[in-house]
Parts: sequence; structure tokens; C-alpha cells
Amino acid sequence: MPDWIAVIILGIIEGITEFIPISSTGHLLIAEKWLAKSPGDLFNVVIQCGAVLAVLPLFSLRCQQLVFRWREAATRNFLLKIIIAFGLTGFGGIILEKEKFKLPEHLTPVAWALLLGGLAFLLVERWLRDKPLRDEVTWTVAIAVGVGQLIAAIFPGTSRSGSTILFSLMLGLGRPAATEFSFLVGIPTMLAAGGLKIFKTLHHVRDSAPASGAAPEHWGLVILGTIVAAAVSFAAVKWFLRYVQTHTFEGFGWYRVVLGILILIFIR
Repeated sequence: MPDWIAVIILGIIEGITEFIPISSTGHLLIAEKWLAKSPGDLFNVVIQCGAVLAVLPLFSLRCQQLVFRWREAATRNFLLKIIIAFGLTGFGGIILEKEKFKLPEHLTPVAWALLLGGLAFLLVERWLRDKPLRDEVTWTVAIAVGVGQLIAAIFPGTSRSGSTILFSLMLGLGRPAATEFSFLVGIPTMLAAGGLKIFKTLHHVRDSAPASGAAPEHWGLVILGTIVAAAVSFAAVKWFLRYVQTHTFEGFGWYRVVLGILILIFIR
């Protein structure tokens, strides 16, 4: 398979799965195993940043509120909750970086994370039936979202949006509000992590390439994957934000369960 076709496929997968609670990392690992191609960490991080930046217009009103109306008490309160969740994730990420944490290269833990996360969604949605849910993000929800992001970083297949939305639902937050807060915390988190990863990777390549003779990054393919991921991400998130207004997450739960079982049986 030509590299450009593989890059387009990976860009589509990243765009669809980055914000939807089915795990982008897990799906990219599966796709790279299937395609027998691994473009590398830099490629994965750059297309992730492209997918994240593409959804900012979908939150333009909320972003304008946070930037231009930050003097209002309610806006400051909401912004502080985003900062707290982001800060918890960042602090934990620094610890993981110091411990030289690496994602697993085999798919068994990804499959189990998908399966267990799917079962959790099904159980929580059943528990929430006929229960009133609120729209206000509490400090407990903010802390839980920060912790949820760390769990997703440690266990690929968990899904960052999946764990944070699930924790928010368990604490009584409504589906649209849980989705919005998860996304708003995720945007700076993923951009910060991505920017740091890009800087370190480029710094390492610059220092080691002359001595090792390593091939330079194929930036044309990186740009192609980023454009595809951004376009697909915008469309996927726009659909998803409408979907959660009137639907539960049970469908995503069943999808995760089925995919996790299939990986355990056929791929691992």
C-alpha cells in the first residue's frame, strides 16, 4: 500500500476518534498493526493537534466568553475549573514523563480497556435512567475530569473523552454539559502535550540525525495526514455535539465491547 493512502486512512481514523469516546490511541494502534505501517510518534502527535485545532470554531461562543467576559464571576468560576482539571493532568503527565512511561506496543491491554470502558458506559447509562441530571460543572467534576485524563494516558484504549465523560455522568452532570467540559479541558491538554512532544522530537532528530544517518521526517505526508484529520474531526465533532443532545452513550458502549472482544479473539 502506498504511504499516502495509509496516511489518509490514519488521518480519517484520528479525526473520527479523537473526541468521540472510543479511543483514538487504541484505534491508531490497531490501524498501524493492520496497515503494517507506523509513521512514528511525531506524525501521530501532529495529526492529533490538527484534529484538536479544527474543532475550536465549534466552541467559538464559549471561547469568546472565556476570553472577553472573564471578569464575570460565573465565567471566572468555569475557567478556574478548566485550569484545575488541566493542571491535575499536567502534573501527572510530568511524573509520567520523568518515569519514562511508554505506551504498550501490543493490543491486549487496549482491547481490555475498550471492553471494560464499554461495559462501564452501559452500566452507568442504565443506572442513570430516569435520574435528573444537572448542567452545572462542580469542582468535584473538574477534579474527576483531570484524573480521568490521566487514567486515559496510562491505559491506551480507555479514551480520554470516554473516561472524563463517564466520570462526569457518574457525578450527575448532564450529557451535553459533560461532553462540552470534557472537550474544553481536552483542547489545551492535548495541545500542550502535543506541542511538548513535537519540540522534543524535533530537538532529538536535529541532534541525532547527523550522527545516526536517520532519514528526515516526510513533512508532506505529515501535512497530508494533519489536513485529513482536521477536516474529519470537525465533521465528526459537529455531529457528535448534536447527537448527545438527544441520545445516550449506550451505542458507543456496545461498540467498545464488540471491538474489544474482536481484538482479544482475532488480533492480539
